[in-house]
Amino acid sequence: MTIKTKIASTSTSTSTSTRISAEAKLLNSASMMSAITSEAISKSMCPNLELSDLINVLNSKINNVQSGDMSDMEAMLVGQAHALQTIFVSLARRSVSQEYVKNYGIFMNLALKAQSQSRSTIQALIELKYPKQVAFVKQANISHGHQQVNNGNGAQLSAHEIDPSCAGENQNQPNELLEVCNGSQTMDISAATTTSRVDKAMATMEK
Repeated sequence: MTIKTKIASTSTSTSTSTRISAEAKLLNSASMMSAITSEAISKSMCPNLELSDLINVLNSKINNVQSGDMSDMEAMLVGQAHALQTIFVSLARRSVSQEYVKNYGIFMNLALKAQSQSRSTIQALIELKYPKQVAFVKQANISHGHQQVNNGNGAQLSAHEIDPSCAGENQNQPNELLEVCNGSQTMDISAATTTSRVDKAMATMEK
């Protein structure tokens, strides 16, 4: 194989690869797919419409949306809402003229589905036109006395850190005196209790 033949073969394979890549990008293009669908559906209404013209118009609309101009999308949603409303009215009228209940239910269900889709389209239009505002609320810690709030990764304070007057170890041993932190009073839980009047009366009855 001569050098010229190798160059020609390399050039042919490169052009083929470039052509395949361009076709793949074209078939995955949003404007291309939408234009093909629009042409197939509206061919009877516009027989002289060229596919390239549809692609150019759709590319222009896509560029407008990407630049922040949503007027085309708003107009499309308004048109869809009206079209669905027309379908709802047409199906509702046909359901009323039905003789059998089964046919009446079929047409009425289809009419209500069209009505629901029209409402959803209007809702989407409202959210597009007037986006919802997101509010960020910070926490407010209001206290009329001594209060400490830890809203981070800090460790929780122990009872001795909160009330210095209660210094000392917290021992939970049985049969020990319970000391009151705010005074010198003590309570002996093991002390004998006095007999009340009710207990004395019950003891007399038992005898």
